[in-house]
Amino acid sequence: MKKTISLYFLIMFLIGTDTFLVSPFLPLLSHFYHVPTTQSGWIVSAYAIGYVLFAIIAGPISDQRDKKKVLLFGFTGFGLATFLCAFAFNFSFMLIFRFLAGAFAAIAAPQIWASVPRVVKKKEVMKSMGYVGAAISVSQLAGVPIGSFLASISWKTPFLVVSFLSLLVAVVANFLLPNVLPQNQPKQKRNMIKIYHSIINDRVSVAVIIAYFIFQTGNFTVLNFIGTWLEKDFSVSITGVGFAMIFIGFGNLVGTTFGSQLIKQIGAKTSLFLGFGILILLYLSIPFSKSSLWGTAILTLIMMLNGFVFPIFMTLIQSTPIKDKSTMSSLGNAAMYAGSTISGMIGGILITNFPNFQGISGLCILLYLISVTLYFKSGSLNLI
Repeated sequence: MKKTISLYFLIMFLIGTDTFLVSPFLPLLSHFYHVPTTQSGWIVSAYAIGYVLFAIIAGPISDQRDKKKVLLFGFTGFGLATFLCAFAFNFSFMLIFRFLAGAFAAIAAPQIWASVPRVVKKKEVMKSMGYVGAAISVSQLAGVPIGSFLASISWKTPFLVVSFLSLLVAVVANFLLPNVLPQNQPKQKRNMIKIYHSIINDRVSVAVIIAYFIFQTGNFTVLNFIGTWLEKDFSVSITGVGFAMIFIGFGNLVGTTFGSQLIKQIGAKTSLFLGFGILILLYLSIPFSKSSLWGTAILTLIMMLNGFVFPIFMTLIQSTPIKDKSTMSSLGNAAMYAGSTISGMIGGILITNFPNFQGISGLCILLYLISVTLYFKSGSLNLI
């Protein structure tokens, strides 16, 4: 079991690192392809769009197959697409290869969340979800500095390193990961329309996905504009923002890694309400920050609590009555990326028109209240 969870961790780490490591050298790519800085952001967006679109398609297909095989197919494709990014000779090809990397990541990542409850004992599910989720936190923490360091050699280097490691891990995973066959496989395979029809008609499943989407919209609105706030209100340098993000990312890692132990002690439902309650109080205090140090400390606590509640979200998605677990995982991942995309549009307006992070904090509090209400009213918390 430890080898399996460790491999899941590595795969999620590499997928997550690829997501975050591009940001630091977007100016290099902008210069290389002779495109404006505003257009270079499409390199990140192309990945996210590929992820969201294929997450919707991949879920129903993978639910009828061995999750190990689907995972290896997606992860190998991810490695190859990332490798091709290093040889994209123009901007259009870079966007195509980044889109493909996101699409293959959308095939691979949900298989992990859907497989964890199948390969570990029920009492270990929350803990294992926390460990795998920690990979995302580590990738956030390490992605920017790793990307900056590797890009100092060449902009091609980050893509080559991630692709090589991904293909190497895929080979190892082929030998060590257990097969995860479909549960209660029907005599006649259901098509995508029937699978989504059953999900849409299940009130709990719909509520869980919408609540998670709302939470992540608030979460990414904060994450995407931390640097802008620190520079705008406290004149923090780019280097200073980088150090602040490391501390904030470390807080998220601590919460994700060790939160499952506390959840086990006080229960998932109590943990979720406690987490949301403290998060709202912390967001109320952010606009009163008198220094960048104080603001960073509050944000570190916020991301620690986000990491603490993250395994609960993943467990809730896998605990709904719907048997198509890969589809539910895919929808959860699509909800996260959709929230990230929308947050960029909303956050820019709020950070510009409201002082002291008030707009973003206020929005986040509102979204968190809606999210926790949906979880409570849907009855989904009774499933864990």
